[in-house]
Amino acid sequence: MGDLTSAMSNADLPSAGEDLMIALDIDGTILGHDGSLSERVARAIHAHITAGTHVMIATGRGIHGTQLALEQIGINSGVTVCSNGAITLGLGRTFLPNDSIGGRPIFEPRSKCRRLDVGFPFRILNYHTFDPRPEIALLHSAVPNAILAVEELDGPRRVSQHFPPGELSGQSVVFPVDQLGVPEATRLTVRALGMGSQELLDIVDSMGMKGVEYAVGWTAWLDVSPEGVSKASALESVREAIGVAPGATVAVGDGGNDLEMIKWAGCGVAMAEAPDYVLAAADAHTTSVYNDGLADVLEELL
Repeated sequence: MGDLTSAMSNADLPSAGEDLMIALDIDGTILGHDGSLSERVARAIHAHITAGTHVMIATGRGIHGTQLALEQIGINSGVTVCSNGAITLGLGRTFLPNDSIGGRPIFEPRSKCRRLDVGFPFRILNYHTFDPRPEIALLHSAVPNAILAVEELDGPRRVSQHFPPGELSGQSVVFPVDQLGVPEATRLTVRALGMGSQELLDIVDSMGMKGVEYAVGWTAWLDVSPEGVSKASALESVREAIGVAPGATVAVGDGGNDLEMIKWAGCGVAMAEAPDYVLAAADAHTTSVYNDGLADVLEELL
């Protein structure tokens, strides 16, 4: 792994413009974990958007939480990946069933695609679901004091108890653990209060869950997704749709759920706070989110 400038030079990336695709995590990358947004980071993001760069937000947040972040950042067009790749959104009024991205057809709309009123129009371009009930039983047995949450494509989130204030947005409804599961979930979340992230990851690794994908975030927060689905898999579908070269891609993130997209990108960059296994997989590191580490990356490409 080289320094940031060397890694980007070695990747032979195009400069800002329509030949470049940049995928950005939200929490811990764009926004601080206190929800703050640096003016410098915001300026750098919008400089790329103005230049025509394909800036793709790729987050573990569900639709409602993603919407709040997009409004804060000031993004109301383009493509966004949320729920760790389970849902891909087309933002703005241009995303109708027969539209295209960059002159190429977008994903074939799924039967449940819709436009929802969340402050700006968007269309669900693609989504993936799974039945989390086996995983709920396993996880509740292994981490009985953890809070569990199940998200569907729409409707309120089901939780075993309410999360700490500020950790989730949108409506949540409390259910008994044995009633949390639904046949078509987009995400299962486990929040283990009082436990470290590595401790939770070690427990989950020892369980041998099969048929799903999972990643632990910067706290003891586990996201479980449909098998084969990740930020990287969704971003690759977008990349193919817009015709950007595989090597003309950059991804920046800080958590375990960013690992696959960091490895997927032509140049994968980890924030300073990323866990060791994410740092080890990255082509380069940048500084802390509180020191505008993302701006260092984006400005390098302007």
